[in-house]
Amino acid sequence: MRQIVLDTETTGLEWKKGNRVVEIGCVELLERRPSGNNFHRYLKPDCEFEQGAQEVTGLTLEFLADKPRFEEVVDEFLAYVDGAELIIHNASFDMGFLENELSLVGKGRLAGRVTVTDTLAMARERYPGQRNSLDALCRRLGVDNSHRQLHGALLDAQILADVFIALTSGQEEIGFGQPEAERRGTDVAVQAFDTSVLLPRPRVLVTASEQEAHVSRLERLRKKAGHAWWDGERAPEPQENS
Repeated sequence: MRQIVLDTETTGLEWKKGNRVVEIGCVELLERRPSGNNFHRYLKPDCEFEQGAQEVTGLTLEFLADKPRFEEVVDEFLAYVDGAELIIHNASFDMGFLENELSLVGKGRLAGRVTVTDTLAMARERYPGQRNSLDALCRRLGVDNSHRQLHGALLDAQILADVFIALTSGQEEIGFGQPEAERRGTDVAVQAFDTSVLLPRPRVLVTASEQEAHVSRLERLRKKAGHAWWDGERAPEPQENS
């Protein structure tokens, strides 16, 4: 089966508030192995970022200004994913945004073209009561994500591909045909990927005035609360009534 591991980056948390997709990253798996046929596009959103979203992704409106709009890549995207099983972490988030983008350009529903597997739902079933974020699963399954400094759609899709393989592998798949001497003593085989294929990402730099405002804000919070956990000190123990 043709599987596509997919991730998006957006201008905010809710498409219903007018937020848009700014990056789509897809990794194709054929017979559960990366084929190298990936799909990666930055998109011009024609709306502002919500507070905090820009810092998470590292993307700016200036960087995206010359990128295509979704309507310019929609046919290419649909042709790429058509008939595939999409592997998505927290699928309702990404599918909600993609269905909204398709609706805005009159292209019908994505759900009618693909099937969807939610790795967050899979992880919650296997590890109930535990953290099941992508980072938490990487630590639990031995997937290297040390190069993940910012959220990026293609990078996260590549990491999720490794997590999905590890999450669903049987003993017979461990090692993907590596010689026994190379596999001995390992629990999960993680396939490294080449980060040099990623498109360049902009750097978000903090200005002196922004840093000053940040320090001032923290000081106000510190005075109001009487203590700040980020100072690395323990708060005083509450006194019990005698």
